[in-house]
Order: sequence, then structure tokens, then C-alpha cells
Amino acid sequence: MADVSEVVQRSMSINEKLGPRLQAAAEQNAILRIGWTNAGDPVPKNGELGLCPALPEGARIRALGVLGSWVSAFGQGGSFTVQGDAGSFLGAANNGTTIVCERMAGNFTGYRMRSGIITILDGCGDDTGACLEGGIVVVRGAAGQRIGGGMQDGLIVVHGDVGPDPGAGMMGGRIIINGRCPTPPSGVILRPLAAKEVKEINTLLDDETLHIPSDAVCLTPQEGLNVESFGHTVSAGDLSQVGLVGNKNPPLPSYATVDTVALLGTSEQVQSLALPLPMLPFVDTASSMESEAKGDDVAIEVLNRHPVMTTSEPRPVDVLLVGEANLLEIGLELPNAGGFGIDFDNLPHMNAEEIDGLLVALRSLAKENSPVIFVQAISRIQSLHQRAQYHFADVAMARIEDGSGLSEAAALPMTGRSKKNNITSPEVQTGFLLGFAANGHDLAVLVASGTNIVACEAPMINGMDIAYWLQGTQNELAQHLRRIGVDSIDMLERMHLRALDHETAAVSGLRLSGYDRPLPHWFAR
Repeated sequence: MADVSEVVQRSMSINEKLGPRLQAAAEQNAILRIGWTNAGDPVPKNGELGLCPALPEGARIRALGVLGSWVSAFGQGGSFTVQGDAGSFLGAANNGTTIVCERMAGNFTGYRMRSGIITILDGCGDDTGACLEGGIVVVRGAAGQRIGGGMQDGLIVVHGDVGPDPGAGMMGGRIIINGRCPTPPSGVILRPLAAKEVKEINTLLDDETLHIPSDAVCLTPQEGLNVESFGHTVSAGDLSQVGLVGNKNPPLPSYATVDTVALLGTSEQVQSLALPLPMLPFVDTASSMESEAKGDDVAIEVLNRHPVMTTSEPRPVDVLLVGEANLLEIGLELPNAGGFGIDFDNLPHMNAEEIDGLLVALRSLAKENSPVIFVQAISRIQSLHQRAQYHFADVAMARIEDGSGLSEAAALPMTGRSKKNNITSPEVQTGFLLGFAANGHDLAVLVASGTNIVACEAPMINGMDIAYWLQGTQNELAQHLRRIGVDSIDMLERMHLRALDHETAAVSGLRLSGYDRPLPHWFAR
């Protein structure tokens, strides 16, 4: 079996070679083949993953062999045929591509699909059609558990038996089952098909070998109460009870220049993003960073040079955070971004191979050597650091507001211990995604604790207001650095920190102000 890195490299190479040829092949109505030599001899693929993301209209691809995860994801049109097996997330976030898998497909086939047709000819795994927004998924053979889970619209047809919990959490659409179907979960109705429905569905399928009989059953959602969700609970505290002290260094003059610049991505193989201060403001759409205001050139310059983390409309300096909500737009928006992040809290759980598949697909769409951020809940900090180390992510960023209620002060030693135990590469940076707008004091405290990059919600939505906030935060950070006698954020260390009360000292392990040493329980074995 090939080494994992070799599979990833082969997959990236295939995508790189295919890219320039897709448009020409579409114009000539030609089929591009993967798994055959130029002479037409079969050389089946074995585990290649993340192939052919965001296929354009008119593109036609045929692949031979056993493929891995995230194949033909984010499709915008064209067709993709696998003469063999496919892994998980086949056709994920599909928006118009026609996909055929002539053997078996893995879990989450058609995940978050909006339009197009996916046909599986020899059965599929769990969660097929999960969160479906439209389009058609046809399965010949057995399907795993939770088929159509959380689907909102669209049609799923299964010619075979299905596993437990079919249609769990579905809110719309139809699941047609021509086989054995277990009792559906609460909120899902199992009913016979009307003759009119049978005719309508068979017309949509347009393939006599896949037509459904009149005795097939249909699953639809039951009308119910719409209960509003209010998201995660807020953390138990902030960083106001952590002080900054200067130790032996004298303060710097108020006019002294200090360095607040941080690099996102430090590897030689990565195109680093320069941050004027170690913070990525989070905005829903990066278009809010564009201003038409006249006369304030300084504010406009601040907006233009400061990267943000966003889920929509990124600029060339911004980081696009990939999650469930924006998967369908990734193929169009990721090529415009300066880097990308993966929000593991807002995607299905993935194993190492599936993560590799997603990374290949995203890196094939992104600018060359773009930095990558992994984002996951603070309560799963060890898993986050292990994943970042294994998959060569540039930043492992822990989300504080994860519903656990852990405070920022408590997160500091958790992150430090996990980093020491799980991250060996000096090129993997660590970060926090805060639940509040950070100020200069917060940034200084976090950098002194060993944090490289901080992301937080911008406290306003207007571009000019954001510019003034950023400039004010940078000035405040500079004032703190001058006060404690350092001329660069790179000189901040844990020795500059003091806990200002017993509770903060107890959970953080920082020296208690006035006591100047950690509380006794931090010395216990």
C-alpha cells in the first residue's frame, strides 16, 4: 500500500495537470480520462483523493480504479464517472455536476448537495444525502444508516435495503425506498406512493433500469414545532484578571517604535500572510472591509492591509473559513482568498483519510502554498493539535465558545500542555478564536502565554468603524509593550503575566500577583 504522503502528492499532481485541460476539453466535447495511459492501457488508480473539485460546466471526466474521499466535490456542472469504488463525501456540495459511481461509494455521498444527479450502482455507506438541499441521489444496492439525515429538499431513491434511522432530522424532500425499511425515527412519516408520484419520479430518473415500482415506500418529514436554537453558552470569563508586568526591563519612551506584526504561516513552503497585529478579525463577509469613504486615507489603508477571517467574499489577503454553511460557494470563492481554514466543529466528523481528501480538494482550488488553519473546540484541544501536526496545518486554532463554559484563563494551561505533548513541528502555530472583541491587553496576554494568532469577532460591521477599532487596538498593544519595556511582541513571555486574583491563579497556573509564584497545587505531582 502506498504511503499517505505519496497518495496526497499523486492526487495534487492529477488535479494540477487536469486544471488547464478542462476548459479546452469542454470546448471540444472531449472526455478526460484518469487511470489510463496515453495509449489507452488501463492503469487503475488506488486511493487517490480530492480529485476534480469544482468541475465547470461542460467538463467530462472518467476515472478508473478505487478512489478516496472528497472526489468531485463542489461541482458546478459537467460530468464525472468512476469505474470502480469511491470513498466518503463523493459529490459533496454538488451544485450541478452529474456523477456516476459504478461500484460502491462511502459515507456522506452527496453531502450538502444543492443540484445535480449522483448515481451509485453498488450500494453506499452511512449518511448518504445528509443535509441535501436539492438534486437527485439514486442508489442501487444497500444503503447505510441515517440516509437523508437532515435533508431540506431534493430526492433520494434507494433500490435496496436501508439501515437504521432513515431520514433522521429531515426537514423536507422525499426518500423513496424500494426495499426493506426499518421503522423511521420520530418526525418522519412512512407512507405509500401515489400513482402520480411514481410516474413523476420515473420521469425524473429517465432510466428504465432505475425506475421505481408502485409498491415502493416514501419517507417525508412530519410537521412539527420550530424551536429556535440560541447557540453555545458563553465562556466563564475573560482576560481582565491577568496583568502584564515589566520585570527588570525599564519602560520605553512613549514615542519609541515597537513591532506588533505577526506572520500567519512560518514554513518556507507557505506564502505567509503578514498581520499588522497578531489578530484576525472575524467578519461574516469580507465585503464589509471595503469602504467608499473619501478623505481618510489612513483608515482605508488599514482596511486594505489587514487580513480578516470570513465565510464569504474573501479578498486576496483574507482567510476563508470553510464550514457546512458555505460549502456550496467554496469552488467560486476559495480561489480569491489568501488562505483558508477548516471549521471541524461545523462539518461531519472525519477520519485522517477524509481530512486528507478535503485538504487536497481545497488546496487544488486555493492559491499555491496558501496557509491553512484548523479550527476546533477548546474541549478537543488534543485532537486539534494532533490533527494539525499530522496534516501539516499552519495554525491550530481553539474555539473558546464551544458550549463547555471553559474560561480563557483555564484554556491557557490546557493549550500549553497539549502543545508540548502533541506538536513537535516548530512550524505549527497555535491560536484562539475568542467569543469577544479582543483589545490590546488581551492580545499581549495571549501572545505572552505562547499564542501566535488570535481570531475574534469584530465589534462592528461598518468598514470605517472596523478600521478605527483596528488602529486603536494596535496603539493600545504598542502602549502595553512600551510600558513593560519590550519593543516587539516576539519578546513577550509567560514571565510577563500575573494573575490578579486567586481564582485566575488557580485555573491558569500563572503567578499570583503579590505572591509571585503559582499556587501550591500547580507544583503537585
